[in-house]
Amino acid sequence: MATYGPAPTVEVRHAVMEHLWGTLTFLHWRYPVEQVQALLPDGLTVQAYDGSAWVGLVPFRIEVRPPHLPAVPWVTRFPETNVRTYVTDSTGRPGIWFFSLDAARLGAVVAARNTYGLPYFWAAMQVEGRIQATGDEVVYTSFRRWPGPRAAHGRIHVRVGEAFAPEELGELDHFLTARWTLYSAAYGLTCAHAHHRQWSLRRAELVHLDESLVRSAGLPAPSGTPLLHCSPGVQVRIGAPHRAGRPSPSGRPPGTAAAL
Repeated sequence: MATYGPAPTVEVRHAVMEHLWGTLTFLHWRYPVEQVQALLPDGLTVQAYDGSAWVGLVPFRIEVRPPHLPAVPWVTRFPETNVRTYVTDSTGRPGIWFFSLDAARLGAVVAARNTYGLPYFWAAMQVEGRIQATGDEVVYTSFRRWPGPRAAHGRIHVRVGEAFAPEELGELDHFLTARWTLYSAAYGLTCAHAHHRQWSLRRAELVHLDESLVRSAGLPAPSGTPLLHCSPGVQVRIGAPHRAGRPSPSGRPPGTAAAL
């Protein structure tokens, strides 16, 4: 079995966007490999761990800005939630496949759909609370607006636990969180890289969960208690999209990118 670690495995020399991913919670469930594989495009294979595919529900706050320019608070800071799984391409490069990404800014949704070909949806969203200390509580709410029917929703309430010491984190923790490449298939199979320092991860307790985002992605509703991690966040450099299996370009096209 491969060994997974927290250190970045890609370099982004010319970022097209800089992000701040903050107040972030990872919720993960096991799924049968064949069930998830059936929803993937040609060229991608489920990256299983311990015999299972893993599906994540990841809500957070995001700040997006071009490199070396200031953020515009209302325009570039907003909540986002993604539904994702873990894959490899034909060369064996590991990464993330997004089933959906809900965001609270219509402009960001349109830009990400047009430039990165990602399945973004516009949603009414709110994040209450912050991840700073043990006992803090965070509530994420989301109601999808566009495109498609306004059915997909989520309400996720977590209580922040103690920080993990580095030696407490195992292969599975890193497998689910330390990801540096995203894939898209809207314009042929493409990928983009994201570079950031290793996560500062904390334990979390699930207080309440009511969501249909996973089911809206075409999967059965998750069952059982999810595996949880939360983090105050990281600064991220996003690279330009390029064909999967090829080196990343050095140019700097306009656009925005999804969060990993």
